[in-house]
Amino acid sequence: MDIEQKSINFAKGLIMDTVRNANSGHTGGPLSSLDFAYVLFKDFLKFDPDNPDWFNRDRFVLSIGHESALLYTLLCYIGWLNTEDLKQFRQLGSKTPGHPERDITPGVEATTGPLGQGVGNAVGMAVSECILQSIFGKK
Repeated sequence: MDIEQKSINFAKGLIMDTVRNANSGHTGGPLSSLDFAYVLFKDFLKFDPDNPDWFNRDRFVLSIGHESALLYTLLCYIGWLNTEDLKQFRQLGSKTPGHPERDITPGVEATTGPLGQGVGNAVGMAVSECILQSIFGKK
């Protein structure tokens, strides 16, 4: 088994442990989305592991808040969260609430919860990026 598949399998274990430890949350969606999300974060998204607020980053908006365990696990891989944060999943005051919250968790681009809510957020971000490019020039 190659390192990529081992990394994905380990992430699946983290997702299952995260949800089970909280005795609350969803595993189905995060597990089914993990393979493509892992590839997206690893090979396509442009971000700075040392600075989650880097201005020129790509934004990943998780529209389905029920898959927060997926996003939190990937943010652990980047280094913006750690396994102690995962152990606090869905606990009041933690960096890993049940649905992603922008001002609480580094790497969360939009607070989402109800299904589809992130679509409007993502469209707004894309439009604002186009406006900024027209004012300041191409990246």
